[in-house]
Parts: sequence; C-alpha cells; structure tokens
Amino acid sequence: MTKVVRQAVPVWRFYLAMLLLASLALLLVWRVLSLQVLDVDRGHEFLQGQGDARSVRTEHIPAYRGVITDRNGEPLAVSTPVASVWINPKHLPEDFSSWASLAKVVGIDKQRLINKVQSNKGRSFVYLRRHIAPAQAEDVLALKIPGVNIQREYKRYYPAGEVAAHIVGFTNIDDKGQEGIELAYDHWLKGESGSKRVLKDLHGNVFRDIDQGVQARSGKDLMLSIDMRLQYLAYRELKAAIKRMSARSGSLVMMDVDTGEVLAMVNQPSFNPNNRRQLQASSMRNRAMTDMFEPGSTVKPLTVVAALESGKYQPKTQINTDPGYIRVGNKTLLDPINYGVIDITGILTKSSQVGTSKLALDLDEQMVWEVFRRFGLGESTGSGFPGESSGIVPNRPNWKPIERVNFAFGYGLAVTPLQLAQAYSVLASGGFKHSTTLLKKTESSKSEGERIISERIAHQVNDMLKTVTQDGGTATLAQMAAYTAAGKTGTVHKVGANGYADDRYMAVFAGMAPATNPKVVTIVMVDEPDLDRYHGGEAAAPVFSKVMADSLRILEVAPDKILPGESLAERVKQSPADVSSTSVRGRKSV
Repeated sequence: MTKVVRQAVPVWRFYLAMLLLASLALLLVWRVLSLQVLDVDRGHEFLQGQGDARSVRTEHIPAYRGVITDRNGEPLAVSTPVASVWINPKHLPEDFSSWASLAKVVGIDKQRLINKVQSNKGRSFVYLRRHIAPAQAEDVLALKIPGVNIQREYKRYYPAGEVAAHIVGFTNIDDKGQEGIELAYDHWLKGESGSKRVLKDLHGNVFRDIDQGVQARSGKDLMLSIDMRLQYLAYRELKAAIKRMSARSGSLVMMDVDTGEVLAMVNQPSFNPNNRRQLQASSMRNRAMTDMFEPGSTVKPLTVVAALESGKYQPKTQINTDPGYIRVGNKTLLDPINYGVIDITGILTKSSQVGTSKLALDLDEQMVWEVFRRFGLGESTGSGFPGESSGIVPNRPNWKPIERVNFAFGYGLAVTPLQLAQAYSVLASGGFKHSTTLLKKTESSKSEGERIISERIAHQVNDMLKTVTQDGGTATLAQMAAYTAAGKTGTVHKVGANGYADDRYMAVFAGMAPATNPKVVTIVMVDEPDLDRYHGGEAAAPVFSKVMADSLRILEVAPDKILPGESLAERVKQSPADVSSTSVRGRKSV
C-alpha cells in the first residue's frame, strides 16, 4: 500500500489567494458604488442621463390663443384643437403594407409617403401631415405603427371669413400672427406654452407622465370696435357695387363720430383666411389703411375751414366764378358750366374748381397746409395696424400758384380712406379730433377729444355740406328716406404713364349722418368704375346711402327726416322693425 505524502502549502500562497479574492470583492463593490452612488466620470449621473435621454421626454403643451370678437362679443377668430402627424423614419417598419394603411388614413399618396421616408432616413423628426381633425388623429394612433406619433396643436378659424379678413388678418401654420390684428396684437393673443416630462418606450410612444410640468397659459381675448352687423352690411353693398360697375377695387370705412372707433371697414377684392390655397397678394391688402390716393374735391371743405378761420370769408361771401374757368400759370381750370357769382356754400354745393382756386390764391398757403395737418392728413391715425400708411402732405418753402390751387382741391397730396374718415369726424363732432382705434373703447377710455376747430366753424361747414346732398348738389344719390345726410363728392383722375389719365378715375364720397346731429361718418372709395358712372356722386354716393340708412336703423338712431304728413313719433315708431329685418337680411345675403 502506497503511502500518500501531503506537502504543506506555504502560508504566503494562502494569504496571497485571500488578498486576491478580497481585492476582487472590493473592486466589485467599488464598481457598484461608482455606477449607483458616487459622482465620478461616467458614473451614476451619466448613466441616469443616458437612460433618461432614451426614455424621458419633455412634451410641449400648446397655449390656447386668445379669441378676437367684435364689439358685441361675436367671435371673429377662435382656436380649434387639431393634431399633426409626425414620424421617426428610424423606427418605421420595413414592411410597406402598414405604410399603405397609414397613407390612407392620413390622406396622402402612398408613394409620396415612401419618398418622404426614404429622403429623411437620417432624421428623427419629420412632419407627415399638419392640422388634421382629432378624430382622424385617433385613427392614426389606432394603427399602432412604430415611429408614428401625434402632436396636439391648435388651428385658427375665422367665422366671418372674407367679410372681416382684412381687419382680423390670420396666423401661420404655427399659430403666429402674420397679418392684421393677429399680427399687431400677437404678443397679447398668443399666451405662453407649457411643458411636462413623460416616459416613452422604444418606439416613442408615451406610457407615463412623470410630473405635472408647467401649465400652458392661454392668450388674452381681444374685443374690436367693429360691429359685425354693420360689417356684413357694408361688405355686401360694396361687393355688389364693385361688381355692378366693373370697378378694379373699392374700400369703405365707417367711424363713430363721438369716439373715433371704426365700426366697419371693408375692401374689395377680399380673401378667405380659412382657405388660402389660391391666395393672391393683391387681395390681402387692407386698402382702407395701406393704399394712398389723391382725395380730390373731398378735401375742399378743409380749404373752406381755412377760409373761415382767416376771418376774410363767411358762408355767404360772394365769389365771382365767371366765365367758368380760371387761368393759373399755364393751366386752365374749368367748371362744368359757368356758375357766375356764387357764395362759399355754393362752391361746395357745386364743387366749383374756379371758386376753390380763387380761395386758395387769396389765402396764405401755410394756413391751408396747417389746417390739413391739423385734421390728421399726412400722419398716421395711431391705430397701430401693421402697414398703415401715413399719407403725403407736402410742405414747400415756396409754393407756385398752381401748386397752391391743386393742393386746395385735393391734388398733390395723398391720403388713406381711414385718414379721410378721421378728418370728416372732426367736422361731424363739432370740431373735436378723437384718436382712431380698431379696439372697442371702455367707458373710462372715452374722452372728449382734442379741439381742432371752433364749434361755430364746424357747424357752418356741416350746413354747407348738407346742400351737397340736396337738389342742385353733386351727391343727390346720397339722400336717404329717413335721415338727412351731409358730405362731399370727389372724382379724381388717376396717374398714368404720361401723367393724369383721361379715362381712369377714382370715385369718392365722404359723408356723415344724421346731418342734424352726426353719429357716423362713412367714406366710400371706388377705384376705376366704368366710364358710364365714374363721378363720386354716381359711383360712391349710392353705396353710402344704402349702407348708412340701414346702419343707422341697426344702431337705433332716431330718424331726423320727416316726410310730408308724417310726425317724428310715427317715424321713430317704425325703427325697431326696420332694425331687425335689416340685420337678418344683411347676414343672409353674404
């Protein structure tokens, strides 16, 4: 039997093995601590960040944009919930069969979808379709296609469509103001977006909210001075007139005499902000505020104001216009007929060029210029509307006689319809100039305004303007059945390639009503009406009559024109029925 001899293990080898085992244990503990506890390079914070980057996302919460309404609370711009479909091409399946289902639900061509994915393979975020209905978005999610996601958003909708498009404006696809009030008050309307942290799976689908995050703050609402009852009415009548006269374009501005608030403002051509696929830039301009034109005879009342302020003239002061023309420099200025000796009132009644020229040549040119500037011509109305023109009112150190004359009857300067409305509101209000606004004024913000001319002169000029709409005046078609009117016509030659064109005109009427106590000023401008009726009294005055008559009834302004055999009480009694029927007709016809 063989005897086994056991050799003794050296002690140092035992301790070495134990040291190695202990070192391994310590290294393991150190690694665990470095990964889970200690803040070392590529430690627990790094790993936590890497994990979060792959699963934790910050979701954007869109803010609800403020509502724009008219002065009576009728919505003009509201935000509706929509959804946008976006894809992560890296996570999309290779199976094209599921893409066909997606293309069908989203409403795009399958091949277009394939091309879009293949051309954006290196990206992780690509919009597939913007602003679809929430129900359609749910159908997309029901497909459960990896890499297909939904982003909740809001889309702007404009209930009044093209009727108020030039004032309200519109937003872009990202809900940022681009035109009109939407642009001017974007900071007020847009609000502040919110956010929250969420957990997403491998395919980008949210399966849990981590926290409440920051709540979105809705934008503030905005109430305009516009009265949509009057806006619909004005839009209908102007559009019909432009079509009837085959005119190039047109504008209408209606202003509250006592506050300076714009009650209606319409232009032709217009556009539908809810459908901009065939939008033309020329249709987007708010011509009433951006387009300048020579006002022509509509500013003759301002020249008369200067004449009355000089102390040299009174309404009955006689002016000899014989023989019906006047030679100024190398120009001959004509009246349609020889009016002979007429007073200052007659100059406005007949719109006499000769009479106005004699006033201009007798007055100091700086006095006339100063009156025009005082009435707000040549400067912004202060409405804050994007792109509003200031007009042009030249001031020369030395005025030639023909320049003085042209300026006095509305040539050589440029205004906007809104500026003209503001100027006439000074006459209508008894000499006060109010700040023009597209926002509804509160009771506390209403003021008496700044006195521009004396009340006596304002009333004198208004009395003169009443004769323009009466028999023998140039604007008899501006008359209304229940209300008196006062105003002034303008028929302006347009500038062509070789100076003023003989066959292109701009017809204007500026008026106020009721003439006995004006409440509303309305400016009507028709650009290039047909040559059968191109005068301001033929093309623009009838539009004024129709719009103003119905508007005053809607505003419940008491009639001031009594028919033979009728009492004022009987006339007022008819007003309520007219108000309701007119309002309904105005809405249905647009």
